[in-house]
Amino acid sequence: MLNLATLNPQQREAVITHRGPVLILAGAGTGKTRVITHRIAHMAQKGVPPGNILAVTFTNKAAREMLQRVNELVPRARSAERGARKEDGEAPRAEERPTICTFHSLCVRILRQHIEKIGYKRNFVIYDEGDQLAAMKKILSAISAKGENTDPKVILAMLSKFKNGGTRAVGFEDPGVRALAEHVAKRYESALHACNAVDFDDLILLTLRLFREHPDALQACCDRFRYVMVDEYQDTNAAQFELVHSLTRESRNLCVVGDDDQSIYGWRGAEVANLLDLEKHFPEVKVIKLEQNYRSTNHILNAANAVIKNNARRRGKNLWSAQGDGEKLTLQCFANDDEEARVVAENIEYDRLAKRVPWGQQAILFRTNMQSRPLETALRKAKIRYHLIGGQSYFDRREIRDFLAYLKTFLNPHDDVALLRIANTPARGLSDVTMERVLEASHERKCSVFATMRHTDVQASFQSRAGEAMREFLRFIGETRAPLEANEPFSLSQWAENWLNATGYLAELQRMEKTTEAAENRIKNLKELILTLDDKEQPNVRPQARLDEFLADLTLDHEREEDKEAGDAVTLITVHAAKGLEFPRVHLVGLEDGLMPHSRSKVEGTMDEERRLFYVAITRARETLRISHCSGRKKYGQLLPCHPSPFLKELPGDCYEDADVAASKPVEKESGGDWFAAMRAALD
Repeated sequence: MLNLATLNPQQREAVITHRGPVLILAGAGTGKTRVITHRIAHMAQKGVPPGNILAVTFTNKAAREMLQRVNELVPRARSAERGARKEDGEAPRAEERPTICTFHSLCVRILRQHIEKIGYKRNFVIYDEGDQLAAMKKILSAISAKGENTDPKVILAMLSKFKNGGTRAVGFEDPGVRALAEHVAKRYESALHACNAVDFDDLILLTLRLFREHPDALQACCDRFRYVMVDEYQDTNAAQFELVHSLTRESRNLCVVGDDDQSIYGWRGAEVANLLDLEKHFPEVKVIKLEQNYRSTNHILNAANAVIKNNARRRGKNLWSAQGDGEKLTLQCFANDDEEARVVAENIEYDRLAKRVPWGQQAILFRTNMQSRPLETALRKAKIRYHLIGGQSYFDRREIRDFLAYLKTFLNPHDDVALLRIANTPARGLSDVTMERVLEASHERKCSVFATMRHTDVQASFQSRAGEAMREFLRFIGETRAPLEANEPFSLSQWAENWLNATGYLAELQRMEKTTEAAENRIKNLKELILTLDDKEQPNVRPQARLDEFLADLTLDHEREEDKEAGDAVTLITVHAAKGLEFPRVHLVGLEDGLMPHSRSKVEGTMDEERRLFYVAITRARETLRISHCSGRKKYGQLLPCHPSPFLKELPGDCYEDADVAASKPVEKESGGDWFAAMRAALD
């Protein structure tokens, strides 16, 4: 239940300030999630209809955590009672709960209601990275010069930056470059529109277009979301900024929570100016600073404060803790990255044996993924379990992508990317040569591959075996889709099992794998996913609507694999990925000039962001922080000289000590007794 007495004065002020624009400057570890959830609960308690409250964040994980906390603070019974008191005895609607979601999820909800106004069907599909790459390859094959080999990933990244940056997009100032980007963007948008598909960027951009072209849709959203909160506001880009301001320009009830000192995503379009310049758009904004840190000790916080003060353009704040000074940071230099990795592993194992620190309380942070190789080697050699964040996603596995392509095809056969993926998977007589000819015909006729295959003259242009295979494939799609069109509830999992067996896909998986175990693992992956197709909480939802929701959830949620518990294992993670996380003991490796700050930062003028990255790394540590760098680092098998990061000179001398000096200090009697006890327990 809600208890404001557990909050400090600044947190309490942020919670009880409901109306007008509010900026909550929440430093690292100052309890911002607690403030956001208590604020939502307090608003509901004071009579604000929960359905009028919107809280937006960047990740599904953060949204789920907030929703869970709010549900604990605002029991459903209260919401239901309020709904039951509505005139004419209306049943309480779903919107009687606060809406807590990501930017992309919010836009999916809005577009599912209004997208027909801008020429799309409501059952649009959301392209993931693989679908986008396939669509871009198709475009590049049509517009590239003969022999030209353009990387579609590079073009998609450029396009995303261009689309999200709007008129302020960096790197597109040259008229020629901008014209080229506009041309590719138009072709790409047209290709997706033809398949009734959108990508992640489109979800926000199409919502903005909807708001501009149809003020009634915007007004409907503003009427519903009268109180808007945005988490991690320093990470918003131009499009997200416009979306938030469109929803709050009239009500002025905007509360943004963020920390400019933790703005580390400029390379993907985030604009820290959105937070720094908030007064330009909301002159009446009330600024509340949260500076009491509940995570780290004061030695760690003093180091972080001293470093970040060297950034000229920032909102001043000074983190402090009531937990005391704690241990000093340690700093150590190694001859090379292999030695660094070996000593880090030794320190982790020493902590486990002598200090009873489990592996799960240790994390190794680094600037780039390439740095993980020597660390993994050293940990394996020391038989230390570890969890590397950022491995292959469950949804990137071949069998899962094939299955999702089938589902997308059944929902929307005009989705060229999905249909082309499954046309001959498993083999059914539609070879690559056949499908290339069909694709060419679809270009000539300016229609989808599916529509092209249905033309009898196209079928007749192939040899009888290929033509019959095409007709059989069309029959299969039509018969399998038919139950989805019937509007009658049925078991989607049973339906999926039936057509998977009918296609022989499971049998093909077994044939393709070298071992029975590998084949069984792939089949198990599929069957686990199939079981989630049926919604046990809403059994009467139409199958087509359920499938739409299922695919949207999978496409939007990138974090499910990373959310899984790793057990008692050391965490290996980049500093970018570690933002928002905390660990009792942190080993920050590779603090060298060229790594942090990155060599590009001097050319691109992003030194301030690199310093913020170092600040984020420091503030991940709760109890101890060990920082290391090397005088040489291997690259392509050759040991190259390295220099310490200039940021290390910004650490206050009274916050850290040399690791060798720290190791040579005499052990206090009490600590020594604890260590001997731990060693005896380990031997037992």
